[in-house]
Amino acid sequence: MKCAFVTGATGLLGNNTVRALLQRQIKVKALVRSPQKARQQFGDLPVEWIQGDLLDVDAFSHHLNGCDALFHTAAYFRDSYKGGKHWQILHDTNVLGTERLLQAAYDAGIRRAVHVSSIAVLKGERGELIDESMSRPEEGADDYYRSKILSEQKVREFLASHPDMFVAMVLPGWMFGPGDIGPTSSGQFLLDFINQKLPGVLPGSFSVVDARDVAEHQIAAITHGRSGERYLAAGMHMDMSSIFKALSLVSGVPAPERKVPLFMLRLIALFYEGYHRLTRKPVLISTSTVKLMGEERDRTHFSHEKSQRELGCQFRPVEMTLLDTLQWYRQHGYTSTHGA
Repeated sequence: MKCAFVTGATGLLGNNTVRALLQRQIKVKALVRSPQKARQQFGDLPVEWIQGDLLDVDAFSHHLNGCDALFHTAAYFRDSYKGGKHWQILHDTNVLGTERLLQAAYDAGIRRAVHVSSIAVLKGERGELIDESMSRPEEGADDYYRSKILSEQKVREFLASHPDMFVAMVLPGWMFGPGDIGPTSSGQFLLDFINQKLPGVLPGSFSVVDARDVAEHQIAAITHGRSGERYLAAGMHMDMSSIFKALSLVSGVPAPERKVPLFMLRLIALFYEGYHRLTRKPVLISTSTVKLMGEERDRTHFSHEKSQRELGCQFRPVEMTLLDTLQWYRQHGYTSTHGA
């Protein structure tokens, strides 16, 4: 690789992908929706910002010329869990945007790409160890999960009609890490924890991963992976109590101990949805979030045997990830100093 094009470049995964590429002396063209966020995120780093949006690939497609690799980290995600219906923009961004981006990259001469998929495209039984072969059916999937399933289908269709194109797929879990200027749901969760705004221990389980490790998985996948293959980068299976303990350890803030039952969350979410309908403002907990939490509980055990065997990838300790994320927020004025 000499020049890489990165979509979603100011996001949590995107910015860490940009930094990992720069460390390897690879030139980066970064697709950003906001030059202001790009300036905040990258400062004086030698990154070429391209203002654009996946809803209009044609408007920026000429900037793909001269690149020899594509890292597609962008997706519509966060707002889809903040109340209301979002299927159209999910489909237009995650599905059609992926299809049009791959074609534009191919037309520009790019022949190697990584598509960032999600653990959302996989499903197993409760407590089962889930690997890349265990696909989630489209039927019954929530809108975001469905959009990621369909975007993978677009990747496979493209590969079938363009046999000289290489696209590997990387499947992250719930990402934390430095540079989360959004903040994403994980960053907001961390900030709410240290500011003691969380009501108690929420039900559910999660697969927690460092965005920097996912960035490394992407580079390994485009370098050593196989085209058309999925590679898990899900991280560590944890319940909320375990996450709270790790956060308390690195922050010095005592963890809530009261358990919040799922039915109580459903009632809270119904109230928030009503508020959303009246005000059109995003809410903290939506009915889709609570439904997903219940359905996916103890379905977050993922096998990294394939990623370790073919890509040689590893994961740093969760406590290191949380500490680095917290320190980044402190250094950038997101919160007052707490604990360690």
